[in-house]
Amino acid sequence: MWDWVSALARLRRETRAAVLVTVCRTAGSTPRECGAKMIVCADASIAGTIGGGQVEQFAIRDALNCLERRTGGIFNYPLTAAHGQCCGGGMELLMELVNCGPQLCIFGAGHVGQALSRVLEGTVFTTHLIDAREHWIRDARIPESCVRHAMGWREFNPGVAWNEDVSYAVIMTPEHFEDFEILTDLLNRPLRFVGLIGSRSKWTHFRRSLTALGFTPEAIQRVRCPVGIGRFGKAPEEIAISVAAEILADYYGTRGNPTDTAGGGEVEPCGQPQGVVAARSADVAGNSVSVLR
Repeated sequence: MWDWVSALARLRRETRAAVLVTVCRTAGSTPRECGAKMIVCADASIAGTIGGGQVEQFAIRDALNCLERRTGGIFNYPLTAAHGQCCGGGMELLMELVNCGPQLCIFGAGHVGQALSRVLEGTVFTTHLIDAREHWIRDARIPESCVRHAMGWREFNPGVAWNEDVSYAVIMTPEHFEDFEILTDLLNRPLRFVGLIGSRSKWTHFRRSLTALGFTPEAIQRVRCPVGIGRFGKAPEEIAISVAAEILADYYGTRGNPTDTAGGGEVEPCGQPQGVVAARSADVAGNSVSVLR
């Protein structure tokens, strides 16, 4: 049996957005049974199959549209001769977004990095901790929901599907020189948010060095340093709360739809469907046809 769970886990580690396509209902003769699954990635590559042929091509097309719109749904496909099929039945497919929400890469699994992963547990963010130091990255206090990467940034960064809409990063390694190296690398990648822990004097030194390397003022202005909102204490947990507040404010300030009610309104974050989106029929060869009742 195809191990689709492990396939999704690999995509999660690589921060790659995808759509999980599941056959949830069939009628008449169909190429696959209920429960069959296929994963469609943003580059149109697939894993698994829902039966091949035209219906699979239509499903891949609609899955890519789901990724572009950042919303999933239920799609119906007729398997009739008029649409290049001769099975005579119909398939209903559930398309669910995977890894389409915001991703935070925390460089440095020290006290603050670990605290930040705990603070953000249960939020819309998927957190990734990157650190080559085994005794830190394997710490039992890191939440299970946090993706751990026991490697250095040079190994990690090239394999990430960076995205200017949902990629966030904060730098908090124990070495200032390494912080600077990571920063120069990230400024050449498409990210929405780049944060750097440190003092104002540290940032003054970094800013001058970035200018000397030829980074434009616009690129340098992307860096949030010192990262964090407000004046909190210096305990790791307090710093983490400050950093998390700025990250969440950035995400919801421009992409969410919060209300002004005292208790806070319902917010539907970018890319994460709340349950199943209203079903619609698939537009096959210019015709919107629903065959399942």
